Amino acid sequence: MASLKSVKRWFWWHKWSSLICTIFLLLLCLTGLPLVFHEEIEHFDKKEDAHAAMSDEKASLDLILKNGLKVQPQKVTRFVFWDEEEPEAVYLSLSDSLMAPPDNFKILQMNAHTGQLAEQLKVDEGFMYIMLRLHTDLFAGIPGKLFMGLMGILFVIAIISGVVLYGPIMKKYDFGMIRNDRSSRLKWLDMHNLLGIVALVWTFVVGFTGVINTLSDVILGLWQQGQLAEMTAPYRDEKALNPDSLYSLDRAAETAIAAAPSMKLALVAMPGTAFTSKHHYAFFMRGNTPLTSRLLMPALIDAKTGKLTDMRSMPWYVNTLFLSEPLHFGDYGGLPLKIIWALLDIVTIIILITGLYLWISRLKANKAQIARLEQKQPVSFKKVLDHEI
Repeated sequence: MASLKSVKRWFWWHKWSSLICTIFLLLLCLTGLPLVFHEEIEHFDKKEDAHAAMSDEKASLDLILKNGLKVQPQKVTRFVFWDEEEPEAVYLSLSDSLMAPPDNFKILQMNAHTGQLAEQLKVDEGFMYIMLRLHTDLFAGIPGKLFMGLMGILFVIAIISGVVLYGPIMKKYDFGMIRNDRSSRLKWLDMHNLLGIVALVWTFVVGFTGVINTLSDVILGLWQQGQLAEMTAPYRDEKALNPDSLYSLDRAAETAIAAAPSMKLALVAMPGTAFTSKHHYAFFMRGNTPLTSRLLMPALIDAKTGKLTDMRSMPWYVNTLFLSEPLHFGDYGGLPLKIIWALLDIVTIIILITGLYLWISRLKANKAQIARLEQKQPVSFKKVLDHEI
């Protein structure tokens, strides 16, 4: 009877973890499909840069900053960043103030050669924006992210408990069997189990990385309070610098690049923003390989003297976050991997729908069988699993 109790306990975990998270997982799978192909979809809507480059010479970053503020004179520049897919562009993130809320920003795409405005991007509207917000936080901010993270944890529990239950079922059957000669419910059960095992590794990886991604604000907060606070500690009591007296961004960038010649610029946090101090430019450098290009290394440059004050690799928990996001969306191997990710996403949708069907059909199951289990009469392992799952 100990084995029967164990099966019932695992079934309980599998049933309730699945039921609680299924609707939200269906939403995640449906919104995840277009997000896997977000680069390809956004490419169709992309406007051509009216300021085509006439040479390989790049414009000064100081000039780009100046021209960006001419477009939005009431704003301040918080971040400068680059996209590996758009080498002809430099992006400026402008906000009402340096410490404005994270969702207070405008993005300007500047031509890297002419230094002129290419496009004012509308990143807070449109189909892809809606899909992203539904997928990440249900338009509820950090509470929404944490809630979706909880659903991801339940999904992982459902996967693990499903694997434990699957082993005893398949002892007397061939792998992949579908019992077409039995009831409709058993055929759907076999299909549910087969697809679950086939997609096991993918669902676990995507579920686990999804949970990590929902903790992004927590992880970055730990980094800010830990490593970043340590790197900027000598300047903690320094007064904020006058924006008009900041050291040249171009020359500061040269210093950062010289400190890490094998890396490229990914993002610059301006002095006074949340990812640096009031006295530093923070240059976040990335590597040149498919793996290292996902990892960032901060280099702090004194915004008054232009000297490098500190440069360190990110802690392991931050690097885990950086690696989990592209893995979650299949963004490591180009279009072929994205297609595989999409197909497995569709398989997961089928698993979730069949799971709902099995639960509904089980409510109509034979009450006599339930009575036998409650009375602890001897029941074969296979019958218990066939009935309970």
